[in-house]
Amino acid sequence: MLLTLEVPMDASPAPTPAPSRRPTCLLVEDDPGFATLIQEVLADEGFEVCHSGTLGKARAHLLQRSFELVVLDNHLPDGKGFDFYFEVTRPNPSQTVIVLTGLPELAHAVELTRNGLFDYLAKPVDRDAFLACVRRARARLERLRVPTRDDHQMVASSPAMREVDIALRQAAGHATATVLFTGETGSGKDAAARALHALTHPQASVDTPFVPVNCAAIPAEMFESELFGAERGAYTGADKTREGLAAAARRGTLFLDEIGEVPLALQAKLLRFLEAREFRALGATTTRRFQARLVAATNRSLPAEVAAGRFREDLLYRLDVFTIHLPPLRDRLGEIPALTELLLRQLAEKYERPHPRLRPEDIEALAGYPFPGNVRELRNLLERSLLRTPADAAWLAVDRVWLNRTATATPPTSAAAGTSPATAVMPPARPLPPLEAGEYLAIQEALVAAQGGIRRAAARLGITHQALLRRLEKWPELRQAGQPPATP
Repeated sequence: MLLTLEVPMDASPAPTPAPSRRPTCLLVEDDPGFATLIQEVLADEGFEVCHSGTLGKARAHLLQRSFELVVLDNHLPDGKGFDFYFEVTRPNPSQTVIVLTGLPELAHAVELTRNGLFDYLAKPVDRDAFLACVRRARARLERLRVPTRDDHQMVASSPAMREVDIALRQAAGHATATVLFTGETGSGKDAAARALHALTHPQASVDTPFVPVNCAAIPAEMFESELFGAERGAYTGADKTREGLAAAARRGTLFLDEIGEVPLALQAKLLRFLEAREFRALGATTTRRFQARLVAATNRSLPAEVAAGRFREDLLYRLDVFTIHLPPLRDRLGEIPALTELLLRQLAEKYERPHPRLRPEDIEALAGYPFPGNVRELRNLLERSLLRTPADAAWLAVDRVWLNRTATATPPTSAAAGTSPATAVMPPARPLPPLEAGEYLAIQEALVAAQGGIRRAAARLGITHQALLRRLEKWPELRQAGQPPATP
């Protein structure tokens, strides 16, 4: 029986829902016949395909619009797809790319996979294998396209974090204002910077990327070229023009993490960059306008660094436009239940597995731990526990050994343990402000846990070996932490 629905003559027809937008794909392939076959598969899977036979044309297309998927051949008339991959992903690290490569190049393709490549297929490409790969890419794009509630969420139930949330929303209304995040290592400065970027640019696009820069990890001699780029021949080994991270940020966000680690000689370059909002690549004769927002973060007290002669006062004034302080986790332990729930959901999605729950006694144990490594330490603990928990388990197997380590990590007193007083860590030589005091304590606990090993302690803190050495120059008494007692 055929059923019909009659609409009264005076009733307006229901509006037709707008068709869902088709995902976009840039296909870079110089073989016309093979490109046609690839296009057919992509079109059948709902993609809007733009085809380029050369890297030059592909670059032109990318300047005009963004693409959610890039299918890239390696051998092209004007270059290698492997090299072009980094051009595509530098401004957008989450870009989904599939590389088509020959069998002898599989080792290189595997290396790219370690650098974020979604997948690679060896030629000749099997149609079914390519179709399966495209469907997995489509599923990933669906997850990326519809931001989840947790993507840039920060738990803000404590008064201090509610102030952070308010400040983030205020700063988001000024898309080019410089923002400085302060706080201890692992307190969530990176997450706050990403949340600010998401609030500023709710509709993500290739023109508004988030470009993070770890200032502590860039060698001093490479800092200027990494940040501002370099022309071909600007220095030995510069065999091609290289775009810097300032240009890659476009109209988005350039995030300079650990800005307190920038050597004094290079701080003048940053000062000029912030004052004029323009930059010039090494070897170039023209300047370019910086159109993104600059966000910086540090776990140092920059006023103290200025007083010590390690940071330029005029640069501090340029950075200190809109400062947001992230409180340490030990000052907001009441947020542990909500924070663990949020982090566990993110980790379960990352590993594509069910989301186990925490037992009340485990939450109580977490809330009683001081977390010298702050949110980063909590996340690492949850991630390690999740990987050790069976996939079908309803409850998370929390790593209690880690939680109980504070009892063994605390240096015993000489009276109780019969050790020399030399093993006890002396208090700071001068009173410290809260931020530096927290940093001092975190370093002390990391050194004790690492039994005095500086490299191991730096790894625990999430900073470089050199960064920890600089802090030990400031507080030499900390070198006693974790050291065995002197032999009488």
